[in-house]
Amino acid sequence: MFMERIDDLGVKNLKLVQNPELFCFGTDAVFLSEFATVKPNTTVVDLCSGNGIIPVLLYGKTKAKKIIGVELQKESFLLAQKSVSINNISNNVEFINCDAKNIKEFLPHGIADTVTCNPPYMNSEWGFLSPTDQKAIARHEIKINIDDVAKTSAYLLKFGGYLSIVHRCERLCDVICAMRKYKIEPKRLRFVFSKKSDSPKLFLIEGISGAKPNIKVLEPLVIYNDDGTYTDEVKKYYNKGEV
Repeated sequence: MFMERIDDLGVKNLKLVQNPELFCFGTDAVFLSEFATVKPNTTVVDLCSGNGIIPVLLYGKTKAKKIIGVELQKESFLLAQKSVSINNISNNVEFINCDAKNIKEFLPHGIADTVTCNPPYMNSEWGFLSPTDQKAIARHEIKINIDDVAKTSAYLLKFGGYLSIVHRCERLCDVICAMRKYKIEPKRLRFVFSKKSDSPKLFLIEGISGAKPNIKVLEPLVIYNDDGTYTDEVKKYYNKGEV
């Protein structure tokens, strides 16, 4: 049985409580926290928040007034609560243990200036999946799909608010279609490459509620140099030379 651990995030001495038996965060969460548009004194809602990595990182990297994480799984929610406690950030960061599809019961319409989401990547058609397996729920669209994410985001966002998502490249069309269905227009797109010579596996996308069409494809984000070390950009994300 794995024990909980406390990891140093390398940002303003912030820590994160994790349990390897559950879903631990990866570089995709770090990239999303850097990519998302979060203006000073604004409210952010993070959907599919897991152990709370994105809200904690956004607290350290932005000047948001309030950051609210929404997480369905009780075990992950409790880890996020512990991270809030050990970092003493309860005045700015809070978590709600609920199904994001039922967010109307917990948060008012138009509360968010920015919504972020690192959703389950795989659709539920990829073989038999246990509806009670914690890692399966985090990775596959068992409890929530990309349409649900876009619909919930549209409810939460103010007009002109930002939705930022990280996802796998094979789901790009699904993500864009879902965003447009709920009148969130994709405006920025950035592909993530392991190395320059590889094909991209992830993308970061940002849409604006009620905006007109005009998407900008940004310079690719490359994680590794040819020698396997992190690129200068990725090192800056972690505020140190190694992760």
